[in-house]
Amino acid sequence: MKLEWSFHPKLVDTLKNYSRQDLVADLVAGVTVGIVALPLAMAFGIASGVTPQAGIFTAVIAGFIISAIGGSRVQIGGPTGAFVSIVAGIIVVYHIDNLYICTIMAGIMLLIMGFTRMGGMIKFIPFPVTMGFTCGIAVLIFSTQIKDFLGLPVDKMPPDFVGKIKVLLENIRVIDWRTLALGVASIVIIKTWPKKLAQRVPGSIVALLLATVVVAAFKIPVETIDTRFHGIPQGLPKFHFPELAWTNIEHLFEPAFTIALLAAIESLLSAVVADGMIDDRHDSNQELVAQGFANIFCPLFGGIPATGAIARTATNVRSGGRTPIAGIVHALTLLLIILIAAPLAKYIPLAVLSSVLVVVAFNMGEWHQFRRLAKWPKSDSAVFLSVFALTVLTDLPKAVGIGMILAAILFIKRVSETMQITALNENSDPEGAHNSLFGKEVPKGVLVYRVFGAFLFGAADKLETALKRANQEPEVLILKMQSVLAMDATGLNALEDIYEKLHRKGKQLVLSGPHTQPLLTMENDGFIDELGEENVCPHLDAALARAREILAQKAASRGQPAPNRVPTPE
Repeated sequence: MKLEWSFHPKLVDTLKNYSRQDLVADLVAGVTVGIVALPLAMAFGIASGVTPQAGIFTAVIAGFIISAIGGSRVQIGGPTGAFVSIVAGIIVVYHIDNLYICTIMAGIMLLIMGFTRMGGMIKFIPFPVTMGFTCGIAVLIFSTQIKDFLGLPVDKMPPDFVGKIKVLLENIRVIDWRTLALGVASIVIIKTWPKKLAQRVPGSIVALLLATVVVAAFKIPVETIDTRFHGIPQGLPKFHFPELAWTNIEHLFEPAFTIALLAAIESLLSAVVADGMIDDRHDSNQELVAQGFANIFCPLFGGIPATGAIARTATNVRSGGRTPIAGIVHALTLLLIILIAAPLAKYIPLAVLSSVLVVVAFNMGEWHQFRRLAKWPKSDSAVFLSVFALTVLTDLPKAVGIGMILAAILFIKRVSETMQITALNENSDPEGAHNSLFGKEVPKGVLVYRVFGAFLFGAADKLETALKRANQEPEVLILKMQSVLAMDATGLNALEDIYEKLHRKGKQLVLSGPHTQPLLTMENDGFIDELGEENVCPHLDAALARAREILAQKAASRGQPAPNRVPTPE
């Protein structure tokens, strides 16, 4: 297959007519998003089971790469909540070096997706599946933050949701009320901070600064970045190639694929949202390539998986960002903060960062979808609830795998439902002179069925059911296929089975007006040669004439008079 896609970042297009006003707008937006990203990057790092600086390094490196070579004008990349539970699980099972290997593998998978033009295929994942993942991940993020939000003295939390809840319930009596008060106050500030001010100074930063000042000034004994991580090192991240253990590679493919799929889904969903906000169109394949390079380079400097972040991208647009320069400025802003102000970060209370993620989880979950379940088709509701429950109660790789299988089953079901097979008679189907039975006589022993939709799954079963309802076995079966636009191997096999059953009984199958794709499929397989080209007719009148010929030949072979013949239409 020839690939016409070429490497062409959005940055190249935007710089052609770049103006001073564009630069000023991008600088303001970039600095704003950088400030917004700071507490999120640290919080996602801690929640994932790594250090806060790992989250910041990820935001810097991924943010720069995704903006510099991505396919969206305003996409902001970095660590997100989608990866929290899976990263934490990989670290527990395989340790940190294998997390880095796993992330690099996911990056390579994303590159392959981009280079093979799979970007457009992500949009075919059904809505119930993506919403089930999203709501489930929101619950998982919330569950990881309860310990720090309540100040519970638990050294190590189980990786699974049920285990977390069990440990939390066992320790619920030893809540640190000062930590809880600090967390609640932070949430109140974040949620009530005026939206107009939030466009320049986000509520999360205000809560972080106020809580840090109060804790430092009054020496409140709550856990901080310093007490758990001994602060954040000041300086650039160091290059480190993870130790590769080939025995673990086969076990890492499943979580690596999960990371790649989640990165692809979230980044392209974010890009679509951004397109609607700025009236633009992103290049999905270029975006996947950028995500791939970002996830390859981040682990080499101690980073974690990254993708496009919807909330930060929306903040970028609302702050005036219109080109990838804003995303690059956002990355540089975070880099300057860690180079200049890293020593001050040690005073930040962990309760504030957990509050930030509690708000993220609340905003991330599409909770109103639960109210809509009763109005959805039962199959959609079942898929949504299944994916949600699997995401929460099992590990994310299994949830993604089973979710994709459910998506495929749902797709197959929907496609099969589009195919209809109905019997036609002289008073039905007025579709033009040559393709209608209206006012015409169908010879005795001939049945005509109209096939509508895609000739795919369940075709044979539906046709056999229709024939049983007719309570007769036709000498000639005509399938009117003008309304069949697609046929796959399953449909072709069904058609071959129908032909063979008729042929064994001395009956004949005639096709009327097959479209190009089904016709080519049948020709390539050799089915037309088996059926006979004379039994593939351009329209229904020709098919009826062919049926009379067949009946006449059978009558002649039995020494019976031939039925009335009608001239074959030109």
